[in-house]
Amino acid sequence: MIHRLKTSLIEIYKKHETMLEIIFFIGGFIFDVLLVSEIDDLFCLIQQALYLLIIAVILHFEILYRSHKWRPAPGFTEKVWKYRNLLLHFLLGTLLNIYSLFYIKSASLISSLVFLLLMIAIIIGNELPLIKKAKVSAKMGLYGICLFSFISLLYPLVLGFVGWIPFTLALGTTIFCFYLQGRAVSKNLPDGETTFKVIVFPAASVVILFSIFYVLGWIPPVPLSLKAQGIYHLIEKRDGKYFLSKSDNSWDFFSNGDRKFQARAGDKLYYYIQIYSPARFSDQVFVRWLRKDPVRGWETSDRIPLAITGGRKEGFRAVATKSNYQPGDWRVQVETGMGHEIGRLNFEIISDTTTEPRSFEVIEP
Repeated sequence: MIHRLKTSLIEIYKKHETMLEIIFFIGGFIFDVLLVSEIDDLFCLIQQALYLLIIAVILHFEILYRSHKWRPAPGFTEKVWKYRNLLLHFLLGTLLNIYSLFYIKSASLISSLVFLLLMIAIIIGNELPLIKKAKVSAKMGLYGICLFSFISLLYPLVLGFVGWIPFTLALGTTIFCFYLQGRAVSKNLPDGETTFKVIVFPAASVVILFSIFYVLGWIPPVPLSLKAQGIYHLIEKRDGKYFLSKSDNSWDFFSNGDRKFQARAGDKLYYYIQIYSPARFSDQVFVRWLRKDPVRGWETSDRIPLAITGGRKEGFRAVATKSNYQPGDWRVQVETGMGHEIGRLNFEIISDTTTEPRSFEVIEP
């Protein structure tokens, strides 16, 4: 009876393999949405590390299996081994979803669009039969992306800042992990050609790709993320609370602040931001003011440093002000010391020469 049941399950799996893999992918995505919390959540970090370890073990034995250097022992191991691709697909899909969510949260859409599209393409590609049935090197490449993403967010959490140092350490650690895996595999292979194809080449591709994207400023500055921003006429802080004054446009439900700033003589621009950063995080970001010249395009007016600290779920609150400005199209950008953009806001300054009393709506974020 049990034997017939097992045989039936195997037949069902082979017959509906594609559908089952789609179900596993959807299950993995739902699992991410329900369980992935903040980027520095300890359970989330342990979950990712465990997934990466399981993937590394599966790929290790997959290389040996395809090289005819290892076979699963008869019995339980042999039966479980038949479902390795399903498990590998679930784990890779889950990790890719997690890191894509983290990148999207930290991304300024315009500056990181190429990288985000690449991540989306990788997630979709992971579902294609071509990738599922591909050689180990393709799966090793996906594993490398997940491994580097995990390590590159881990170092800023430990060090408490972003920049070249955490990124370089992440690159070095990723290379070292692949070195250990390559060394473990090469002991059981007759030559180094297989090791190069399935480990060295995928590892080098991931490292080079991420290095180029980082230099170009296309990789979002994880773990920082912009939660709220807006241009206001006045910002006051009383008893630890912020009170933001904007034009009384009750009809405008979508703007946080004044996208069309009616400026009178003596008015200041108040830029309010909330930046999420993990606990024990202490770094510096910059607020860049830019004005669009009709001929020369966007030109930097000021670049103001702001020190941020982590630990507040709603995000670290800060205010940047500007007194000297001209009417026209403006943009304010929040970026790291390396110039990696966290967020941006476009608005227009309009000269207001009227003398009629103005009414402002005061909100508390």
